[in-house]
Amino acid sequence: MSLKKALLAATVMALPLAAQAQPVSGVYLGAGAGYNYLQEADISASSGGSGKTSAEFEHGFGGVLSVGYGFGNGLRAELEGNYRQNDVDSLKSGASLPGVGGTVRTYGAMVNALYDFNLGLPVVPYVGAGVGYVWSDYDTVRTRGAGRSSVTIDDTDGQFAFQGIVGAAFPIAAVPGLAVTAEYRFLGSLDPEFTAVTRNTAGTVTARTKVDSENYNHSVFLGLRYAFGAPVPPAPVPVAAPSVAPVVPLARTYLVFFDFDRADLTDRARQIVAEAAQNSSRVQATRIEVAGHADRSGSPQYNQRLSQRRADAVAAELVRLGVARNAITVQAFGESRPLVPTADGVREPQNRRVEIVLR
Repeated sequence: MSLKKALLAATVMALPLAAQAQPVSGVYLGAGAGYNYLQEADISASSGGSGKTSAEFEHGFGGVLSVGYGFGNGLRAELEGNYRQNDVDSLKSGASLPGVGGTVRTYGAMVNALYDFNLGLPVVPYVGAGVGYVWSDYDTVRTRGAGRSSVTIDDTDGQFAFQGIVGAAFPIAAVPGLAVTAEYRFLGSLDPEFTAVTRNTAGTVTARTKVDSENYNHSVFLGLRYAFGAPVPPAPVPVAAPSVAPVVPLARTYLVFFDFDRADLTDRARQIVAEAAQNSSRVQATRIEVAGHADRSGSPQYNQRLSQRRADAVAAELVRLGVARNAITVQAFGESRPLVPTADGVREPQNRRVEIVLR
């Protein structure tokens, strides 16, 4: 790291800045797992007959794996694979049926669109929706009474699926790009169709009937998400303890920060400019470089003009404090040299600055 960059980093780290989560930008991977509730389902003959069977399910589990892309403005798109499983708890057709058993599995792939609400907080809430295709697998879902015929569904069918997502991400400061996620997902599909097989007491098949079922899942998942290419925050530069030595080296680089979309000097900014003006004579500076900068909120053309106004304001204050105008060089870099790299459109207080360098 160059001396100039080290001095800039030291100055910035000394400011009382609040930690803020950055928008996801680029490719990311995600995974989650947890509880799944399969809503009570009506099983009825596909031909529209009057008979219906109601199925209730035990508490189950599920999980998702996803790969996605963040556009740096809160919007994300992802491809997801999912799996859910619940055992059958009861089957009712007027009254509870005996000898119930079996397992229901749902798995498939979804395409999701999500939006992160970056509110400048340690937690980032988000919402999303998706469409895709899932398979419903009825694994030996059955009812059988003692000495009676049995009915078994052991079949799989795929249908169009849809889902809604509400969640929150908790970024891990120690690992840039890593976040813990907690979310609720509702997944439903068009009614899958299965073949129900009826057997007599001897085990001989006596009928095959096409039936429809319902498939609505409510899931609560905890997971992890990792975004590749997340900016690594600059390492803090150790600050030396106050020295009692008679000669203390004077700083040659100063940072003056500005409010959003402003070029006027705050009281704190005037203090920093005054310190630079006073020290310019002590270090016998022959040239004072003043460089204006802006963050990436707004167009590049507007930010170029804004950085110029900020640099001119600092130069004018130096002249007012007694610095010769011919000793000052003024430059404007707009958003081209950020102190903290961000995506386009992101407001970043550390990039709204003017650098004063004593040569």
